[in-house]
Amino acid sequence: MNTFLSQLDWRYATKSFDTTKPVPEDTLAKIELAIQMAPTAFGIQPYHIVMVKDPALRAALKDASYSQSQVAEASALFVFCARTDINDRIDAYLDLASGGKPETLAVYGEMMKGGLLSRPDEALEAWAARQTYIALGFGLAACAELGVDSCPMEGFDPKKVDAILKLPEYIKSVAYIAIGYRKDPSTPPKARFTKSDLFTEK
Repeated sequence: MNTFLSQLDWRYATKSFDTTKPVPEDTLAKIELAIQMAPTAFGIQPYHIVMVKDPALRAALKDASYSQSQVAEASALFVFCARTDINDRIDAYLDLASGGKPETLAVYGEMMKGGLLSRPDEALEAWAARQTYIALGFGLAACAELGVDSCPMEGFDPKKVDAILKLPEYIKSVAYIAIGYRKDPSTPPKARFTKSDLFTEK
C-alpha cells in the first residue's frame, strides 16, 4: 500500500502530460476539498482558485505563460489567486464563523482588522499571496496522495492572466497547479539537499 511519504517521493513537477487521460471529476473534487481545508491565518482564506478547462482559455493562458506546454496539455489548470479585499473578507468570515451573528465576534474582528488593515497595500497583498501558497501546498499534497501528477508554476505574466480570466480588481493570480497524468510513467530521480543542510536543531 502506498503511504503519503512514498507518494511524495513518487511525485515530481511533471513537464509533459498525457492528453488522452483526463483526471476524473470525483478526483478533482477531492483535490478541491484539500485546498478548501487548508489552514490560513485567522481562517479567512484570502484567496480564490479558478479551475480552467476551456481549451481556448488554456491556449490564451499558454501564450501568457511563456508557451509552457503544461498549461494547455494538463487535464486541468488551477490558477491560485490572492484576494486583496481583506476588510470584506474578514466581515464575511465573521458572519460565517458566528452563524450569522457577527456581533458576537466583534472583539476578534477588531483585532484582525487592526493587525491586517494597518499594513500598506503592497504588504497586505504579499501576505495574502503567502496564505495562498499554503493552499497550493495542500493541493500538491492531495495530488500526490491520489496518484495524480502535478506541476506548480509561477512562470506567467500575472496582469495578462488576470485580464484573460477577467478577474475582479481585488483578485490577483499568483501561481498555477497543472494537474493530469504524466506522459512518461517513470519517476525521475529526485535531487534534494540533506536534512543536515535543511534543518538545525537547537
